Amino acid sequence: MLHAQVFVRDANYRKENLYCEVCPEDRPLIVQFCANDPEVFVQAALLAQDYCDAIDLNLGCPQMIAKRGHYGAFLQDEWDLLQRMILLAHEKLSVPVTCKIRVFPEIDKTVRYAQMLEKAGCQLLTVHGRTKEQKGPLSGAASWEHIKAVRKAVAIPVFANGNIQCLQDVERCLRDTGVQGVMSAEGNLHNPALFEGRSPAVWELAEEYLDIVREHPCPLSYVRAHLFKLWHHTLQVYQQLREELAKVKTLEGIAAVSQELKLRCQEEISRQEGAKPTGDLPFHWICQPYIRPGPREGSKERAGARSKRALEEEECGTEVLSKNKQKKQLRNPHKTFDPSLKPKYAKCDQCGNPKGNRCVFSLCRGCCKKRASKETADCPGHGLLFKTKLEKSLAWKEAQPELQEPQPAAPGTPGGFSEVMGSALA
Repeated sequence: MLHAQVFVRDANYRKENLYCEVCPEDRPLIVQFCANDPEVFVQAALLAQDYCDAIDLNLGCPQMIAKRGHYGAFLQDEWDLLQRMILLAHEKLSVPVTCKIRVFPEIDKTVRYAQMLEKAGCQLLTVHGRTKEQKGPLSGAASWEHIKAVRKAVAIPVFANGNIQCLQDVERCLRDTGVQGVMSAEGNLHNPALFEGRSPAVWELAEEYLDIVREHPCPLSYVRAHLFKLWHHTLQVYQQLREELAKVKTLEGIAAVSQELKLRCQEEISRQEGAKPTGDLPFHWICQPYIRPGPREGSKERAGARSKRALEEEECGTEVLSKNKQKKQLRNPHKTFDPSLKPKYAKCDQCGNPKGNRCVFSLCRGCCKKRASKETADCPGHGLLFKTKLEKSLAWKEAQPELQEPQPAAPGTPGGFSEVMGSALA
């Protein structure tokens, strides 16, 4: 998912995320944007359409960052805005426009939502069968009933998303909902061979992925994130290697940790030859789905984490800083995170940002500049001198002698046009 506004204004963002990163093996490719403004969405899509096969509008992200930025699933009640966005994109783009949505609790409202998007110009719809409130430990099961109802109500292709952990789930979803395609997120991250119907050893796919990264380099954070997903179950067993994977700074360092995990698993296999896995899941070194803990289990985990932290604080006698704060303190040993020592700023009367202490209007610099410009006033505190500059300009104009317009020379007189031309031709 790319941020439409950043994509429009930042050439480096376009280069790093699309222009220089696409290879033939990526096609067909759909570029997904988050956006909340029709003009910005279409500007971004026009810049991207020559590098992809379709443009998707993300209306399914339920995360807090989407709520703060006002995009994703938090636009699902603004039907007029969404109609304008899809309609304008459908008119202006040379590639199809698609949407990915989450459902409403009511099936009927979800169907009307899908029909509205279809009427506006959406040409393919992906339906995640969860509401925007269903995330993290509250995810629960996705509703295929909602997806089935949408599929029956629209004429455009529909993809289903949710509850896909293995190939059998894909086949069952296609059969039960009648959709034309199935999308998987977490299931595919934990087992990239999901759509092949295989569950290989984790190191097989980890090594294949690292070979691809060497051929097509990408940020190290992406590599680390993928290996955390692939090795998730094994890293619960080998916690020390989990910490090493989190700290390592190079691609070869990450590959070395992955290799060590492979060796540990192979040693374990040789010791357990003939043994069978306990529980419903296979051995941890086999690619397999991750089942999110429910709210009750999650709250127990969080409570455990808090009690552990409390014990650490008792032992240390000081607050235990987060890893991010520890990094900041390494860069600046004098930095403090005590809220009582944090400076308090008076707020701007108009926008709420910190105001300038010496501003004559009691505003922040941005608001002060607008007001001083409008009123042709000065604000020495912000170094804004609109009034002073205007007065100096007027005084300079008054001090200048009146300029006389030069009279055109008569034909034939010295310096006239004919004389100049004649001498030039001679």
